[in-house]
Amino acid sequence: MKQWQGDMGYHAFENLRQHKAVLHDSVQLNSGVQLASWSNKHDTITQMSDHHTLSLYVADGYETYHKTRQGWKNGGGPDRFCLMPEQSESTWDVRADLSFVHLYCTSAHLRAIGEEIWDRNPASIQLDERTFAEDVHITQLYRQFLLNNAWGEQANHLVLTTASTLLLTHIVQHYSTVQWKLPPVKGGLAPVVLRQTMEWIEHHLDTSITLDKLAAQAGLSEFHFARMFRQSVGVAPHQYVMQRRMIKAEQLVKAGQLPLTDIALQCGFSSSSHFSNRFRAVYGCTPSAMRALGARQA
Repeated sequence: MKQWQGDMGYHAFENLRQHKAVLHDSVQLNSGVQLASWSNKHDTITQMSDHHTLSLYVADGYETYHKTRQGWKNGGGPDRFCLMPEQSESTWDVRADLSFVHLYCTSAHLRAIGEEIWDRNPASIQLDERTFAEDVHITQLYRQFLLNNAWGEQANHLVLTTASTLLLTHIVQHYSTVQWKLPPVKGGLAPVVLRQTMEWIEHHLDTSITLDKLAAQAGLSEFHFARMFRQSVGVAPHQYVMQRRMIKAEQLVKAGQLPLTDIALQCGFSSSSHFSNRFRAVYGCTPSAMRALGARQA
C-alpha cells in the first residue's frame, strides 16, 4: 500500500484534480483499489470513466446538485452515497461545502471478488447507478474503518484492505446484476493453521501486515480467511493484530529499555504520533506517561 504519488491512473481522480476539489489524502491498496479524501465547493464537474467510483459523503453536501433530464436535483448530506459505474456520465454542481471519500476500482476488481467469495466468474458484473442513496452498512464500514484510521500509517494497512474488500463485496451483493448471497461460514481455521497464523503474526508485528499476506499463510482466499479467523478467534484479523501490537508495546514500554520511537517501529507504527495516539486510546495514557508512572512506582 502506498500514498498517492500522482500516477494512479483513475480518471475520476485526475479529473477532480483539474477542478477546484482539494485532495486531503489518498492511498492505493495492494489490490490496486484506490481511496481518496476530498473537499470541494463552487465547482461544476462532469465525470465519465473507464472504472467505477463509490462516493461517500462525510460532511455537508446539502447544496450538491446532480443534473437530470428534469433539471438539477439535490439530496446530498452526511452518509449519503453515490455509485458511478464505468462509462456512466454524470454532471455535478457543488454550490457549497462538501467533504467526501472516493473509492475507485475496476471491473477486474469486481470479478476478482466474485471468484474469491463465490467461486464464480461471470463475463461481466454491471453496477447499478445510485445518486444520494442511503445504506446503513456502507455508512458503518466507511465511518468505522476509513475515517478513524490514518491512511499513511503502516499499522493501519490491514484495516484499510479489509474495509475495501467488505465494501466491494457489499456492492456486488446489493448493487450489481448478480446480487449473490454470501456463502455460509463452515467452521473456523484448522488448529494447526490457526497456530501457525498466530505465530506468523507475532514474528511480523514490526512489518506491514495485510489481509493478502495472512490469507496466503493459511492457503485461503482473503474473504474466507477473514471469516474463518473471526469464527476461531472471536474478532476480525485487523482487531487481533492491533491487540497484539498494543500488548507488545505495553510490555516494551514498561521494560523501560528501548526509546519510544524504537518501540513504535517494533510494533509496526511508522509514526510516533500515531503510535502514541493509539496507545492512549487503549490504555488511557501516552507511552511516556506510562513509563514515567512505572519509574516512580519502582
